[in-house]
Amino acid sequence: MKILLSNDDGYRAPGLTTLAEALAPLFKITVVAPENNCSGASNSLSLYRPLQVVEHAGGNGAYAVYCVRGTPADSVHLAVNGMLDCKPDMVVAGINHGPNLGDDILYSGTVAAAIEGRFLGLPAIAVSLAGTRHYQSAAGVVIRILNHLRARPLPQDTILNINVPDLPFEQLRGLRATRLGRRHQSRPIIAETAEAGVWRSYRIGPPGDGADVGPGTDFYAVGEAAVSVTPLQIDMTRHRSVDSIADWLGGIRG
Repeated sequence: MKILLSNDDGYRAPGLTTLAEALAPLFKITVVAPENNCSGASNSLSLYRPLQVVEHAGGNGAYAVYCVRGTPADSVHLAVNGMLDCKPDMVVAGINHGPNLGDDILYSGTVAAAIEGRFLGLPAIAVSLAGTRHYQSAAGVVIRILNHLRARPLPQDTILNINVPDLPFEQLRGLRATRLGRRHQSRPIIAETAEAGVWRSYRIGPPGDGADVGPGTDFYAVGEAAVSVTPLQIDMTRHRSVDSIADWLGGIRG
């Protein structure tokens, strides 16, 4: 299996390096990832400038690492759409530094890298660690999922969003199929000291706490020390509302 690895924390991030070194003895891997941290970049593509790429040797030459001056979606788009000599069989994005639960997936560059792979016809998974310590645990989970995929492949349109508790592997309490939970509204923006001139300075505030976090959600599984595995879909159409919107549009005159 030929696996493309990417992320949003940058090509030198510890989660990506840990995952690459864990997978390299078992699969043919290629790393194509952003030069810098692109957390929160979502699905953005750099449409109005050339994308510069430089190649490095990873894992003492065991695999190639391509550093892209662009976003996570840029990285996957280049890799799958002609930059590499051989097209990968699937995309694995991560291991992200911190969780991607519920609404987080709308902003996550790691999840966006997986979605871009799916846009381009490949099955994809995004994996995040709900912390910053036990990247090896998340890598172990990915290995088990990939080995299972060999025996029981998932449909080509599959995207899995995986969140791993930040615990030693032996303390994880299994894998659970989950749905996305939901957070409360983000906390207020943070005003910073303004320099002389016309510009004022702000930072985006922290994400909100969990709101919909009950049994069956990704929040709940991770809170119980279980690995959350959430299937995602790209089609954002609210299908049950199409007929009611058609009726509403019928009332417009002129």
